[in-house]
Amino acid sequence: MTTKKPTKGSSGRGALRVRVKTAKGRTVSSARWLDRQLNDPYVAEAKAKGFRSRAAFKLIELDDKFHFLAQAARILDLGAAPGGWSQVAAKRAGAKAHIVGADILDIDPLPGVTLLKLDVQDADALDRLREALGGSADVVLSDMAAATTGHRATDHIRTIALVELALDTAEEMLRAGGTFVGKVFQGGATPELLAKLKSSFAEVRHVKPPASRSQSVELYFVAKGFRGRK
Repeated sequence: MTTKKPTKGSSGRGALRVRVKTAKGRTVSSARWLDRQLNDPYVAEAKAKGFRSRAAFKLIELDDKFHFLAQAARILDLGAAPGGWSQVAAKRAGAKAHIVGADILDIDPLPGVTLLKLDVQDADALDRLREALGGSADVVLSDMAAATTGHRATDHIRTIALVELALDTAEEMLRAGGTFVGKVFQGGATPELLAKLKSSFAEVRHVKPPASRSQSVELYFVAKGFRGRK
């Protein structure tokens, strides 16, 4: 591992570029991943600000553009581990907001956030979420994505299945007028999913936030104005 001359990251501050070399026991792909992590200004900024993941900045950028967190009294974060999005939600919605993060994985405690370990497909999941929220959600967030296989079509299908699951949950949990934010892969939502979103929400927008790596095929949609359960 060697360093190069200082370069400027997206924050504008000087930073030392770290060059990662392949070594015994380290594959080329793992070396590339480590290189991205060591030289990613969002990773450094997340550590500096105490966020649990660089993904926190994706939600920050989405909220800066669409403004859905500040006035939310109840927020549900699906697939919340390790907690970066829940942290942002708690900071932006304020102390009076009720934030619930849910995941099949364990999440270390977060100030101002109620954490549930559950699978949203469990028979009692919706009841547990409703009880934890204490009412209908103003915002449902989902940064869930299936583990990638390297095969783009397969990864897209698996991620769409999770988005559909999150959407089904959102339609059960949201109040009328609420917002749903979810992740899909490049190409956006399938025609069927997009039709369902447009049927359930007054406005649906696709966006790739700056914090999403340029080589990533992920996109986010922000669906606002939930029409209510039918």
